[in-house]
Amino acid sequence: MSPNPNKPVLIIGGSGVVGSRAARALRRLQPELPLTLGARDMDKAQALARELGGADTARIDLGRPDLGLPPGADFSAVVVLLKDDSLHSMRYAQAKGLPYVSFSDFVFDIGPEVALYIQKPTSAPILLLGHFLGGTITLSALHFAREFRKLQTIEVSAVFDEEDVGGPVAQGDMERLSQGVPHPLLLKDGKFLWARGADAERRFTGVDGTEWQGRAYPLLDVVSLAAATEARSIRLDFAVRAAASRRGKGPSHEVIIELTGERLDGTTGRVRHELIDGDVHSGMSARGVALAVERLLGLAGGPPVAPGLYHPESLLEPAYVVERMREFGTRIQRA
Repeated sequence: MSPNPNKPVLIIGGSGVVGSRAARALRRLQPELPLTLGARDMDKAQALARELGGADTARIDLGRPDLGLPPGADFSAVVVLLKDDSLHSMRYAQAKGLPYVSFSDFVFDIGPEVALYIQKPTSAPILLLGHFLGGTITLSALHFAREFRKLQTIEVSAVFDEEDVGGPVAQGDMERLSQGVPHPLLLKDGKFLWARGADAERRFTGVDGTEWQGRAYPLLDVVSLAAATEARSIRLDFAVRAAASRRGKGPSHEVIIELTGERLDGTTGRVRHELIDGDVHSGMSARGVALAVERLLGLAGGPPVAPGLYHPESLLEPAYVVERMREFGTRIQRA
């Protein structure tokens, strides 16, 4: 059964920092697509629904199999922008045959979702989107990789501003990371490893020439890029910039993608691409969610997606994502 885009997309966490931006991005991409903002703060959700138009709200209870929704509730997709430890939201989507987007899972979190998909593999399309910035960076890296015949290394670095801490969901994710979760997953010399000590750290150069001490982060980009390329070493590292260093300019987010390998002309080399955005990491993440939703529903890039288990690179065309990022205001430059 194909999703019906005339029915609303249920965005659980729809009034949060990423959720509100994702709703606005979807409204920009698809002006007629109805939305339901699932939230606990109903005043905030209702104010956003009025701003968006064509949107309503629903109070969500993740402790209930029916999510606290009425029996007649009808949606075109379910997007979850927070950690649902119960997986009631995924079961709800599977029962109704609806595309499902899981956004807040680290690489060590996905086992329960994969097992639930295996039990019902033909019920619904399941997109695991626990990638950096909603999958946009993995897709950008794959776009830039097209100038190589064979990749050796992929190194992604990012600089967060100190005040760019996100909302309660993002802060909860950071708290989970600090409470003894596994070490970051890297691909090093052709082998996956849970990095610790020196392996978990890397120095890199920011857009303005500043040297940063980065630390690896356990997102799904490493496994996606490893599956999509033949690179033997892949990692993702973050550093935090003090608020005072911006001199009143406000938060900004920068990502550096460095690729090494054999070029199409047979020479070996290294290229560096920089992505800079003034809408901080939440805004870039939200755009990735919006692009994924319109693709799942068949509103861009092809027909509605069939049941299956997906990562963003299996659904979205890298060049299309890079083009849309530029349209949304991300500055992309080859350094």
